[in-house]
Amino acid sequence: MAVKIRLKRMGSKRNPFYRVVVADSRSPRDGRFIEEIGTYNPTAQPTEVTLNEEKALDWMTKGAKPSDTVRNLFSTQGIMEKFHAQKTQK
Repeated sequence: MAVKIRLKRMGSKRNPFYRVVVADSRSPRDGRFIEEIGTYNPTAQPTEVTLNEEKALDWMTKGAKPSDTVRNLFSTQGIMEKFHAQKTQK
């Protein structure tokens, strides 16, 4: 089973709000997911991002691949740097 960390769109029309979820790659974008690990609100000024860092690192060490947008969010939060440091430390 290929697991992805991706965004699930919530909110109303023209007012998007996203949840960062861990889901099977075969499930639909807004469909079934395994676990919610954070939120992302691009319409707020400044942009609001809340992530559970421990869960994100745990899922990535288990083999979950982040989508391009989630990878960018993780990079700005410093999670990708911690993941690479953790991977090279072993």
